[in-house]
Amino acid sequence: MRRGHVQVLLITSRDTGRWIIPKGWPQEDKSAAGAAVAEAFEEAGVEGTLAKRPLGLYCYDKVIKPGVVQPCIVTVFALRVNRLRVRFPERRERRRKWFDAARASRKVAEPELRALLMAVATEPCLLAPQHKLATP
Repeated sequence: MRRGHVQVLLITSRDTGRWIIPKGWPQEDKSAAGAAVAEAFEEAGVEGTLAKRPLGLYCYDKVIKPGVVQPCIVTVFALRVNRLRVRFPERRERRRKWFDAARASRKVAEPELRALLMAVATEPCLLAPQHKLATP
């Protein structure tokens, strides 16, 4: 929160440079929440407190290579940032920037993610009580 508004940390994708949220593939040794925490650190240098339940879902088509598309469903978790590290695995591959949630909703390309971010902007109470998960 900043000045009564929810803030969202967006990162750039490695391939096109468009604004996205940190996300990754399911991992055998981690829950969806655990994978979200790991990806937030690897892609954005974020350490923090994860919400108890997912915020929502959105779908997009990941281009694997020209002519090959993989439909993906992303489970979105809210994470209260406690620490933003300067050194993290993908720091040379991405940019990161804080946006007011309403502005972040206009920066992302995926309509369902836009709707989730706008919902948080207009109803911050959607960010449920938090609990701590270990950071990788």
